[in-house]
Amino acid sequence: MKCHFPLFLVALCIACSKPKATDDNELLAKAKEIHEKVITLDTHCDINVKNFTDSINYSQRLENQVNLPKMEEGGLDVAWFIVYTGQDSLNEKGYKKAYENAMAKFEAIHRLVSDYAPDQIELALNSDDVRRIHKSGKKVAMIGIENGYPIGTDISNVKKFYDLGGRYMSLSHNGHSQLSDSNTGEKDSIWLHNGLSDLGRKVVAEMNKYGMLIDLSHPSKKANLEMLELSKAPVIASHSSARALCNHSRNLDDELLQAIKKNGGVVQTVAFKSYLNTEKYESRNEEIKEIEKVVMDSLGTKWLPRNEIRALPAEERNSYITTYIEMNRIVKEKAKSRPELPPGVDVSDFVDHIDYMVKFIGIDHVGISSDFDGGGGIQGWQDASETFNVTLELVNRGYTEDQITKLWSGNLLRALDEAQQVAQQLQTEE
Repeated sequence: MKCHFPLFLVALCIACSKPKATDDNELLAKAKEIHEKVITLDTHCDINVKNFTDSINYSQRLENQVNLPKMEEGGLDVAWFIVYTGQDSLNEKGYKKAYENAMAKFEAIHRLVSDYAPDQIELALNSDDVRRIHKSGKKVAMIGIENGYPIGTDISNVKKFYDLGGRYMSLSHNGHSQLSDSNTGEKDSIWLHNGLSDLGRKVVAEMNKYGMLIDLSHPSKKANLEMLELSKAPVIASHSSARALCNHSRNLDDELLQAIKKNGGVVQTVAFKSYLNTEKYESRNEEIKEIEKVVMDSLGTKWLPRNEIRALPAEERNSYITTYIEMNRIVKEKAKSRPELPPGVDVSDFVDHIDYMVKFIGIDHVGISSDFDGGGGIQGWQDASETFNVTLELVNRGYTEDQITKLWSGNLLRALDEAQQVAQQLQTEE
């Protein structure tokens, strides 16, 4: 069962949207009814293992963007928790460290569902699990892998990660991996593989063999086109938007969108400010950045740009992120009292990307993601507690219940079903 929405959220929804229905109450009632019925699924929620302990865990309403109380409050049913590893050196030392990081995150997610909150959330491995768990009233956890770097050069790790619950994986992140070039190569046109490496091609086949979805969100365009050509199963982009609306290398251009449609895949539109509306983001961000620097200084920490945060050693990075989350909370409060600030990227900008892709490649190939706790969050959908606002905007724009069902989870689960069916066939043919 989903939550009953707080009055302040309802008021916010009316204020921030432009209802097409003549009666605001009628629009809200329709949106709430649909939101209660559909399975809402977010394909990208990053985690910090410090929030997966006996004393601090997702059964509590923490300051982070996704936890069980916030999922309940906003009616978010399914969260794909992310086994993320930043890019480092392409050598055995780097692979070993990355593997250990990945295993720590797998173990953290398993502790949540087995030890800390088994009565509230359960791990799903397929679409039947999702529907069964949802019907029971629990929240659903799924696992995605961001960056294939932890595989190292041992292809058997694909099966190992699958057995641990990993159901999608990208072959690179922000930096070229041993498997694939990254979209970040666009900045200087320096490539390592000119697409995929030989090992990367083998990993694609191995992922098909076991039913693990291939994620196109971070690799380079050339690598993505090669994966689309090689894959025998539908692929996804777990957290990307439309490049035609926002020219960022993390977004997908029209050629890639058409190729994903032909493949039967799904693009999970991402609520990441700088991937949605560059002009609005940069205009507001310049002023917000100055407020952030003052607040970080008051917290005894120097403000750092994202590339320098990523470059920090793991322990320092985690400590910085903890402080950053507190800073972000303070800045949000301060921004509320600064009406003169430029408008922020919001749910309307987010749904503009959904609209574009639905019109361009069809309703069956578009989904929803947040990138919460990894940089995601927009006005109106700042954390899981505000998930309803997305449904409200979709209803406001005329999407039907069936269409909203597809966007929130139907398309993604269909792709997962098909990938697992392909895997069964491939294993039978061996």
